[in-house]
Amino acid sequence: MKSVSLQPSTPQLNVKGLSLWHLLNIPNILTLCRLFSIPIILALISKKHYTYALYLFCAAALTDALDGTVARWFDCRTEIGALLDPFADKLLLLSAFVALTFQNRIPGWLLGVVVIRDIVIVFGYFMLSFYTNERVPVRPSYIGKASTCFQLFCIIGALAGARTVWTWQWYAVLYCTVAVTALSGMHYAYRGLSWLSSHEPEMFE
Repeated sequence: MKSVSLQPSTPQLNVKGLSLWHLLNIPNILTLCRLFSIPIILALISKKHYTYALYLFCAAALTDALDGTVARWFDCRTEIGALLDPFADKLLLLSAFVALTFQNRIPGWLLGVVVIRDIVIVFGYFMLSFYTNERVPVRPSYIGKASTCFQLFCIIGALAGARTVWTWQWYAVLYCTVAVTALSGMHYAYRGLSWLSSHEPEMFE
């Protein structure tokens, strides 16, 4: 007669070998908090509560540094976290840029450069993956990190009303952000073309 185990089992939701608790670790929870803060930040900006929006935006930006640090220290990096983290970063930045542009706190030409650069990067990534049928490695460059920092400074400065206090310093930050953002876009394009030159697309084989 077969023996029946009476030990209670821990309920888990397995998706391709990954448990729910493996996916919802601390870094991923921080990333989700950053995502959920975006509509609140946009609502505060639309109501012109810039001080509260500034505090919440800074807290959301802080989670960006925390989730990566925690994931490296405790070796709890997941594939879904690697996808969610840059998505949350881009959505946070672009949403804030669009909202502040409509509020005339950020010039439209800066928003245009940021959007075009991101569109080129995303479109280029999918085109390379489509033609080569391979997953293109995505590693942030130092120029890309610098452009993200400048964009964060722009949003924080716009929420803090820097254009009315530090006029020439504010425009210096704007012009530096445009230059670094455009340079990072060209650098990513160069890296993509270099990677493509060493991988012959399947359609040409």
